[in-house]
Amino acid sequence: MADDEVFKALADPTRRLILDELAERDGQSLFEICARLTNRHGLGMSRQAISQHLAVLEGAGLVRTRREGRYKFHDFDSAPLERVVTRWLRPTTPPEGGS
Repeated sequence: MADDEVFKALADPTRRLILDELAERDGQSLFEICARLTNRHGLGMSRQAISQHLAVLEGAGLVRTRREGRYKFHDFDSAPLERVVTRWLRPTTPPEGGS
């Protein structure tokens, strides 16, 4: 996944809240995510709107989905965040012209 997709996904406060909820408890269905956003954060968004946010997060690699029967569960994947953060915090090669 491109870093641009990760930054785009993180730019929206609703998507950050979704990631917060999944980081706290993985394996939530769309219904559960909607309920948590409403009850804990006062967000009254439609399931379709939340589903669109989840699609952006999934496209950035931050959310993985799995199906069990009729249900689709969402899990947080921190690998893209780790890749972006280590780009600046632990560079693998020294910057050009520097020591």
